[in-house]
Amino acid sequence: MLKFSELLVLFLIVRLSHSQTSKCQNKPGTVAADWAIVYKAPGQNNGKIIFATAAGAWDDGAQALNNNAGHSFAKTLEDVVRNQNNIKFLAYNNAPPGVASMKTKSNSKGVIILATNADSAAWIVHTVPGFPTARTPYSWPVAENARGHLLICLTISKSQINAIAASLLLVQPMVHYNDIPETETAGMPYFKKLAEGKISPLPPFTSRRSIRTEDARNPVAVHIYSKSESSKYGELKWLYEFQIILIRGFDTLNFIYVFYML
Repeated sequence: MLKFSELLVLFLIVRLSHSQTSKCQNKPGTVAADWAIVYKAPGQNNGKIIFATAAGAWDDGAQALNNNAGHSFAKTLEDVVRNQNNIKFLAYNNAPPGVASMKTKSNSKGVIILATNADSAAWIVHTVPGFPTARTPYSWPVAENARGHLLICLTISKSQINAIAASLLLVQPMVHYNDIPETETAGMPYFKKLAEGKISPLPPFTSRRSIRTEDARNPVAVHIYSKSESSKYGELKWLYEFQIILIRGFDTLNFIYVFYML
């Protein structure tokens, strides 16, 4: 028979294991989602959201983006802005948090998150300077409310990370934080180069790679097009094409989203 102290420890372990976050989230941040996209128009602070199980139309965000809880991306980033032993991540941003100004070769911004105790990961691509802060309380840059922003989250398996890293290498992002253990990325040579800042100046200067989201029944095919500064098309840094096919009875909805980061 378990003692009360043993039951309490067991309860705490279960609570902690359930609270970690390495997946995209629905509108209020209460249920994991295969993908989520938030668009915030200039001068607004809530934004509009669509996500995997509600892709029919844009809906108002559950909370203002500067709230530290109660909305999709606050929950997804919960273990990026706080310490969680089983959640590790790599963050890149041409305007890293706490840095006044920095000249970089890329405008790319994003986060690769993974769980060390499960085959669970997420890739966030966004346009927000100085966001998110690593291992410090959630803080949305208030100055960015005046500007329009886009945040895209894809729930993926760890096997997709190396292809993402290969595409990122071409655009030479500024990696400002990484605590992902090498044991988690063994066999991922492109991720190793990305984490170490080893950018090859040699061709090819363009790349097209494909990944899939985690949903076993209706995964989203994501095609990543990247072009380096050395390419004659260097001004086009990124093109993301999202083909989201949703089956509802006999109805099929094709949704294609194209995102450019210049």
